[in-house]
Amino acid sequence: MQRTIFDTPVINTLMHWLSRLLLGLTGWKIEGGPPDAPKYVLIAAPHTSNWDFPVTLGVCFALHLNVYWMGKNTLFPPLIGSVMRWLGGIPVDRSRKGNLVQSTIDAFNAHERLTIIIPPEGTRSKVAHWKTGFYYIAQGAGIPIALGYLDFKRKVAGTNRLFIPTGNLEADMAEIQGFYANITGKNPRQF
Repeated sequence: MQRTIFDTPVINTLMHWLSRLLLGLTGWKIEGGPPDAPKYVLIAAPHTSNWDFPVTLGVCFALHLNVYWMGKNTLFPPLIGSVMRWLGGIPVDRSRKGNLVQSTIDAFNAHERLTIIIPPEGTRSKVAHWKTGFYYIAQGAGIPIALGYLDFKRKVAGTNRLFIPTGNLEADMAEIQGFYANITGKNPRQF
């Protein structure tokens, strides 16, 4: 995995304090602490606004999380793309069918510590069904899923619950989505 801003001690420390300050000044509170696992898939829901990205990064810095995140490849044009990768971005070409799930499982198996953020909706737009890649990645790598959230109504963020996939996709997805039932995104009608 490429080096990121989270691997840069001085900048990471500055961003930790700056994020805590900005989150506090804007009224955000963090519930709990970092997940207690060396490797996990962190799902970020609801994903309804462009504001989700900077607030999520701020929460990651505030919690000292070293994360990578998946985003559509159009977020990575030549000049800005290198900055996005430094911020932990992994470009995903959604039009290309490939084995993203298996390559992500392989990345988890090759590292002692790794966190990858995946928005289960796959887009900021309203969707009828969540994508299941995050689930299959966690199950295939034998790691938990951390349930991360930004509740814009209460201005509360957290990553404090770990979910272990059982292999029963339907039941597990119902439980995971049930966790988000009372979480309000920036644009609630899109969740």
